[in-house]
Amino acid sequence: MKRREFITLLGSAAAAWPLAAGAQQAPMPVVGFLSSSSPRPYATMVAAFRQGLKEVGYVEGQNVAIEFRWAENDLRRLPMLAADLIRQTAVVATSGGYAPTHAAKGATATIPIVFVSAGDPVAAGLVASINRPAGNITGVNFFTRELGAKRLEVLREIVPKAKRIALLFDPASSVGIEANLGDVEAAIRTGGQQPIVARASTIGDIDTAFATFVSERADALLVISSPLFTSRRDQVVALAARHAIPASYSLREFPVAGGDGFQGI
Repeated sequence: MKRREFITLLGSAAAAWPLAAGAQQAPMPVVGFLSSSSPRPYATMVAAFRQGLKEVGYVEGQNVAIEFRWAENDLRRLPMLAADLIRQTAVVATSGGYAPTHAAKGATATIPIVFVSAGDPVAAGLVASINRPAGNITGVNFFTRELGAKRLEVLREIVPKAKRIALLFDPASSVGIEANLGDVEAAIRTGGQQPIVARASTIGDIDTAFATFVSERADALLVISSPLFTSRRDQVVALAARHAIPASYSLREFPVAGGDGFQGI
């Protein structure tokens, strides 16, 4: 789903907001933005978020307010931040990744929540079904699971002699796509290659993961989508370049951060 369609979805959720009532000014509606990451790496995405709201008639400071809460890659803070956000009378809470969405879901059963997912929101326990999410939660699924096999196929075309394929996976923020990891591992083995899996949920874990890839002589790398990896894309891209490991990512932000011709598949 394109950005405009996502923002239209958010705008639809806010369609009932009163903007003015005669001479009496109605309260300004509040959009709460909850993220497991930090502001700087997501600056361009936040700018696009504001622009998208503007395109459907909502301008920050004029007819809508936006409250941001950032967990700074510490997922333990999310429940507290979500509760604080709800106390700010947010009308719509949006969140990136499953961990913030679960935190927002635990904080309110009435305020609409719009999420962006990289895996299966049904398997993650967020919605009842894709067609009928029910409750107060809806959102956009990027179908990363379905694209995993395709990314692996393209990576094989680029690095045809690769025998060992590394997988960088974040179990903390990738709730709901653990099955995706198993599917990709199986696909790697089916192709006669060896998967090397490293799980990373902290900044330090990323360095440790690449040390594993180097010691195991990984020939190529597939990065499973995660807010942590997106926020630390400079670190991930630099490590892949330093160790000359061709890598495939799910977002263009990684090659923009300096990845070579193999990056951003």
